[in-house]
Amino acid sequence: MTQADFATCDLCDAHKNDSDGAFRVLPPIFRDFGKRIKFSGPVSTVKCFEDNTLVKAAVDSAGAGRVLVVDGGASLRRALVGGNLGKAAAKNGWAGVVVYGAVRDSAELAECDTGIRAMAAMPLPTEKRNEGQTDVAVQIEGIWIRPGDMLYADEDGIVVMPAA
Repeated sequence: MTQADFATCDLCDAHKNDSDGAFRVLPPIFRDFGKRIKFSGPVSTVKCFEDNTLVKAAVDSAGAGRVLVVDGGASLRRALVGGNLGKAAAKNGWAGVVVYGAVRDSAELAECDTGIRAMAAMPLPTEKRNEGQTDVAVQIEGIWIRPGDMLYADEDGIVVMPAA
């Protein structure tokens, strides 16, 4: 399935009777901040709390069409992604970044040619403590997301499933 030929509603219709838990729909708690509203790709993860050191390291690396899922513990006290990291994600080929937490520099993020979803905007930056984990299973509102899962996001929402 390519970037343009999916709709989360169609995916939900196709998987609505699945009972094995492999198909997951994230709750509607995310806002669009990036230029791309529709994006998809294999998942890479960062788990961190009010420290974006590992988020920066991830977006500074080659994205190769992947989606970075950042489990920021739903904190709205500090922004985990801002304009500079959004530009780095776009430049390095990340299809999207989903932040379970806050972002900043909304006007700059809107110019970044990548998908960026987060719960809210917050102007305060993070502390740099070099803490967190990469490529671990993360949980958003009780929904598990694992490295290598496929994530699809569009105007209607975000769904996750195992890679084909």
